[in-house]
Amino acid sequence: MNAMNPLSGPVLDPLRSSTRRRFLQHCGTGMGSLALASLLDEKLFAAGNPAAVAQAVGTHFAPKAKNIIYLFQSGGPSHLDLFDHKPELNKRNGQAVPEELVKNIRLAQIGKNASLLGTRYKFAQYGKSGVWLSELMPHLQSIADDVCFVQGFYSEAFNHDPATLFMNTGAQLSGRPSMGSWFSYGLGSENKDLPAFVVLMTGVGQPLTNAAWGSGFLPTQHQGVALRSQGEPVLFVSNPPGMGAERRRQSLDALRDLNTLRLDVVKDPEIATRIAAYEMAYRMQTSVPDVMDISKEPIRYQEMYGTTPGRASFANNCLLARRLVERGVRFVQLYHRGWDHHGGPDGNLVFDLKKRCQETDQPAVALIRDLKERGLLDSTLVLWGGEFGRTPMMQGALSPDQIGRDHHPHGYTVWMAGGGIKPGMVYGRTDDFGFYAVENKVHVHDLHATILHLFGIDHLKLTYRFQGRDFRLTDIHGEVVRPILA
Repeated sequence: MNAMNPLSGPVLDPLRSSTRRRFLQHCGTGMGSLALASLLDEKLFAAGNPAAVAQAVGTHFAPKAKNIIYLFQSGGPSHLDLFDHKPELNKRNGQAVPEELVKNIRLAQIGKNASLLGTRYKFAQYGKSGVWLSELMPHLQSIADDVCFVQGFYSEAFNHDPATLFMNTGAQLSGRPSMGSWFSYGLGSENKDLPAFVVLMTGVGQPLTNAAWGSGFLPTQHQGVALRSQGEPVLFVSNPPGMGAERRRQSLDALRDLNTLRLDVVKDPEIATRIAAYEMAYRMQTSVPDVMDISKEPIRYQEMYGTTPGRASFANNCLLARRLVERGVRFVQLYHRGWDHHGGPDGNLVFDLKKRCQETDQPAVALIRDLKERGLLDSTLVLWGGEFGRTPMMQGALSPDQIGRDHHPHGYTVWMAGGGIKPGMVYGRTDDFGFYAVENKVHVHDLHATILHLFGIDHLKLTYRFQGRDFRLTDIHGEVVRPILA
């Protein structure tokens, strides 16, 4: 039997027609209205009512961090040329790879008979932890005691798209919510005029899809909002020519009223999300241009980061990240492309690797120093890493403009600072060739579980029911890595 519209169909006996579907339909109107009211009620935003913050934050225990800046180095930085010092690999440079290392694995582009490749860069020990760092990271050397290097990190994905999704969503297929979306869903926003989850992108290289910062099956209000550090900060947010602020407000009010009527009829929560998005866009017309204008920063900070106001750069975005977390943005993600160094003119371990390090080393370290100086580092977690590392075997040819390495997920390095992470330590180890993580191994799901823990969230309890199943960021895996917690 076809369902009839309860607003236009015949009047029925309420007791005889009290089916589960009708009950939910009638309740849905009330719930939808409540949700809409909460989205538009100024008093429920953190900036308007501090008492409301505790009610909105879905923590399971006391958090150590409240903001995160994820410096995602897209393409796969070579851990062997930056962080993971391997004298044995250097000693056996040019020799055949040991058969036991490669007999049970798949490689992305090279064959299993590829020659071992040591690094051409000098390493030395820094900080009380004695971490070995490459000459390519001179600024990072200076804050070794503020950083936790996870050198036993590993993944299962060895191609860019699934590996990027895995690091950002906990799954290799698109359609799952990103980590930032889970944070927005679980903890909400601290600022009524800015999104909870912001994305900034620089660099060139393989394309990135918005599935990496999408909301998946979560309500779309939790997806990452892409900001631009050059030109108009957010596309289509500014008023069109000829429309002033008063007329814009009137049109949004009319649109809100129409959408509310539709929400009462179809009970679709995405309509409430759409209304909230229009309201956020209206507020962002004022808040976003202000926060994105780094020319207002003192020259000392612009020089510390190496910024150039008016141009898109990783340095500009690092400074913007600090400005955003200062204003209460929960999750700031910076994507910097160009780390895919297979060898050849499109990316090699000499010219291109050096260039990526020059673009990112100074501003990333300036970000740590700046946060620490302002008293924000203890509550802000900074995470640096890519979707995988690079192979101990060579790809390309030995000439400087041709030498490279293939994709490598079996053991590589990420680093973290602040936000409840123990500083000045190295956790985990790869084998003598930098091939496999062999000691204190940390999986992608373990990293996600640990990050959620720092924010007071039990990763087993942050779930969302979709298609009859409770989903979570860590899927059915994940253990908190407690030795790296401060």
